[in-house]
Amino acid sequence: MTAIDAGARTVTGLDAPAFPPILTPRATATKPLTTLVPRTEPAIERRRLWEHRYARRLQATDAVVVISATALTALIDTSVWSTGAFAVGRVAVLTTVVWLLCLALVQSRAASISGSGATEYKRVIHATGFAFGVIAMIFVLFQWQGVRLQLIAALPAGLFALLVGRWLWRKWLLGQRRYGHYASRAIVTGSRDDIEYVLRTLDERGSGYVTIGAAPSDQSDEPIVIDGRVHDVVGTMSSVAMHARTLEADTIIVATRPEDDPDFIKRLSWELEGTASELIISSRVADVAGPRISLRPVDGLPLIHVKIPEFEGGKHALKRAVDVAFSSLVMIPFSLIVMPVIALLIKLDDGGPVFFRQTRIGRDGQEFGILKFRTMRADAEERLAELEAQSDGNGVLFKMKNDPRITRIGAILRKYSIDELPQFWNVLIGDMSVVGPRPPLPKEVREYEGKVYRRLFIKPGITGLWQVSGRSDLSWEESVRLDLRYVENWSITSDLMIMWRTAKVMIAPTGAY
Repeated sequence: MTAIDAGARTVTGLDAPAFPPILTPRATATKPLTTLVPRTEPAIERRRLWEHRYARRLQATDAVVVISATALTALIDTSVWSTGAFAVGRVAVLTTVVWLLCLALVQSRAASISGSGATEYKRVIHATGFAFGVIAMIFVLFQWQGVRLQLIAALPAGLFALLVGRWLWRKWLLGQRRYGHYASRAIVTGSRDDIEYVLRTLDERGSGYVTIGAAPSDQSDEPIVIDGRVHDVVGTMSSVAMHARTLEADTIIVATRPEDDPDFIKRLSWELEGTASELIISSRVADVAGPRISLRPVDGLPLIHVKIPEFEGGKHALKRAVDVAFSSLVMIPFSLIVMPVIALLIKLDDGGPVFFRQTRIGRDGQEFGILKFRTMRADAEERLAELEAQSDGNGVLFKMKNDPRITRIGAILRKYSIDELPQFWNVLIGDMSVVGPRPPLPKEVREYEGKVYRRLFIKPGITGLWQVSGRSDLSWEESVRLDLRYVENWSITSDLMIMWRTAKVMIAPTGAY
């Protein structure tokens, strides 16, 4: 039996408890009680400052856009349709309040998604959809004047302006992060192999983290070098909390958890209280999109759920509907205006055929004839064998920067991807999708091994991650990785993002040859 003197009272039990004795004013005559609570370090204050500053900028931009959209719509309503000013003003104010409230409720300005792109845009779209539903219900229930025009004009136009505003702010934020501003200062800890894996990923543009050091589990102080960049070792895994305080890091990333220390994460989080604002655990679940991952705690045990990809069903039917609608919109002006001009230029260049048809492999290994504007000499296929030894490609792809078979007009068409416009016909008849993996040649598929066959689980696309991530500059391995990531993680939102990025690549092309 033991007893612990706790000032004015005594606690009796079988063993002394494993926590500090209860303090009373007598026991802390020279030390205030508040010293027991971890103090907030300057690193956290600095991070909170830039997070709040950026959120306020988004908030101000959102307010300007929403107020402008509703006010202009109200002005048009009163001027053109002579609707009563009070009725229109009431609806405009209500729409503004509901819209801004929805943007706040879905956390569209949360620091965790700042600069993330698709996730941020999706929340803005969801918030606008909620606002649309609320205003529509008011119209049905109360039959207020002025609601219809807000639904038809203000919300769609405002949504477009909100997305443009978020895109502009994202571009600004990524530019700031290139110089180390508006980013979290992180230390990565774990085994050297896992630290290298995390550092290689975080070194990508716009990750939002500036790695200021590594704390490996071994005792070596040898720096970690990745692609010529040196990452200093600031300490060991056991002392990472102390170094986080010294170096004013606001984020600790655990790349590896010690197998013999199940309480490491819990103890580290205690040591970081008041020092860092984030403790991140790397799961090393690579190339899995956020919507497929969810966290479900079971009796204190956090379980990571990864949704298994599906390759048929309602989502794919919706993708097909988007393909048909988008291709139809493109084909009308293309057939009437663009195609005659390009056809004339190709004919004037060398007098050969306008179109080039080639066998490619689609979903489930089915062959189809892909259609393109001809950009090479008529005997290009016959000359391929003699040029394969000079290929710039890695693996099964044939690539050549200065291919002598390309015609003068063909070089321009390929540079801006105009030669691929006829493929929208392939989309309309169901052979391809607007967005998807690169359509392979039969001889390429014959050299596929293992996981590469998964590229054939969905329809190939006119554009895709490979198109907006470097095109012909990509290695074979990187091209496969991007295609497989798309196959397993695609969504309508990601398709729209890739379409937008493709338009930018066509205006400022890189890696096209």
